[in-house]
Amino acid sequence: MHELSIAVAVVEQVEEAVREQGRAVASLTLRIGELAGVVPEALDFSFGLATEGTALAGARLLIETVEARGRCEGCGREASTGMPPVLWCAGCGRPLILLSGRELEIVRVTLADGPLDARGTPDGKGADDGPRPAPSGLPVRDEEASHVPHR
Repeated sequence: MHELSIAVAVVEQVEEAVREQGRAVASLTLRIGELAGVVPEALDFSFGLATEGTALAGARLLIETVEARGRCEGCGREASTGMPPVLWCAGCGRPLILLSGRELEIVRVTLADGPLDARGTPDGKGADDGPRPAPSGLPVRDEEASHVPHR
């Protein structure tokens, strides 16, 4: 299940970006193309595991799905490729150039008002301290992180 490695990479990038803020993450929005090969349910499950003991512990994962679309170089027709994708033009039969559908992007990070503790977790509990409640009770400030690094 490669969704776990994706979730871990996303958590690491977001933690690095919000480290200076000193606040927990309330929600994270990802934009994922339907041809990216990511199963949203598996990513959501993996995200819960990857966030344990981090500034993202208990954060909501929101996923925006991007439709796969292509354009024919021959006749200029643009259309959805569908799933499974049809990568040739229905009008003239030439191959389509893929315009969208392979995205995997971090698009929004919403921070909670509550500060992190010295261990970098929302409520003072690290990964080895057992389960903790989600920070959903914290007031949320709709604020984006200023920079999400790309590796």
